Amino acid sequence: MQFEQEQEFVSDVKRYISENLPLSKMNDEELEEKVEEVVKKRLEGHYCSIDQKISIVQQVYSSIRGFGLLDTIMNDDTITEVMINGPENIFIEQSGRLMKLDKQFESQRRLEDIIQRIVGLAGREVNQANPICDTRLPDGSRVNVVLPPIALCGPTITIRKFSKEPMTIEKLIRYGSLTQDIADKLELLVRAKYNIFICGGTGSGKTTFLNALSNYIPKDERVITIEDSAELQIAGVDNLVSLETRNANASGAGEITIRDLIKSSLRMRPERIVVGEVRGGEALDMLQAMNTGHDGSLSTGHANSTNDMLSRLETMVLQGAAGLPLEAIRQQIASAVDIIIHLSRLRDKSRKTMEITEIVGYENGQIILNPLYVFEEDENSTLEKVSGKLKRTKNEMRNVFKLRLSGYKDDI
Repeated sequence: MQFEQEQEFVSDVKRYISENLPLSKMNDEELEEKVEEVVKKRLEGHYCSIDQKISIVQQVYSSIRGFGLLDTIMNDDTITEVMINGPENIFIEQSGRLMKLDKQFESQRRLEDIIQRIVGLAGREVNQANPICDTRLPDGSRVNVVLPPIALCGPTITIRKFSKEPMTIEKLIRYGSLTQDIADKLELLVRAKYNIFICGGTGSGKTTFLNALSNYIPKDERVITIEDSAELQIAGVDNLVSLETRNANASGAGEITIRDLIKSSLRMRPERIVVGEVRGGEALDMLQAMNTGHDGSLSTGHANSTNDMLSRLETMVLQGAAGLPLEAIRQQIASAVDIIIHLSRLRDKSRKTMEITEIVGYENGQIILNPLYVFEEDENSTLEKVSGKLKRTKNEMRNVFKLRLSGYKDDI
């Protein structure tokens, strides 16, 4: 059965079931059984592979109770990102490569229905008055929606898929992003309550790395996570509070920002604050939290290098407090952030840890950096494949006070 025939068949079965069955009185299991029965009956005398038959049943069922075609895509664990540019253009990222799918939604109306269902599940709303929305799927996958007339090509959805298993440092070691020795050092830094900032470009694995690092947090601590769309998976911490922002409603009221959540979290007796991503004026509140006894905080930010991250932090702080002198901002950053980890997505689409640097202070108007580990390519590198590893620099770690305080005698 060709793709067009399959879609026509799916539409016919869906129409028949919608018109002839009491859908509101049927539970999910009963509906799925009925769909199977109808599909089997209608395919009698036609050749159809078992895989295609299963796919048709799933498509019919999910077009009634789920997210239609999107369910089929989301069920494929090899797909890491989904980009829908209107009903006819669907792109996916699979094994680090972008490709266009030869599938499409029945209509723009159907795609809009799916968007409203996704957004409604997380208690958010998106419409012409409020056409941009960040939300998440029930499995935690991150979703961004932009509606027309802002999106000229039709309703646009971008989904960063959520791993079913929490990311661990062991997995990062297996993928070649880290070595066991460096992972052990990072565990010490997290346990000794160093304030760690993870930076990198889009798709470099910042949230993944933050997830992995957060699993080193001692299980008896009180941890507050703050995110735009909750996606962190911190395992084993009982005293965990996850906070999520909220968009304004149609009348423009009720917005809760990351700034609001950081301020509120300071009154919740946190031992650690984990901010999913810092993008604007909330950087100032986060730095102040780090400076007022909330050591061991973790966060991420977009930047192409460690120095870029410092410049971006300065700009973000100015967004929140335009009158602050640059000198005061740099002093705040230097005293608040202890370690910056820079990640990158390289030319062969692999994600690597490029640099682990400590901030050692502020002198002559500049923040002083002390690189501890730097990624170096080796002779096996080619244009298609990157080969190399993180190497320890000759610089001694200077900020060892927290290590000593936690009882660790050796140097990193």
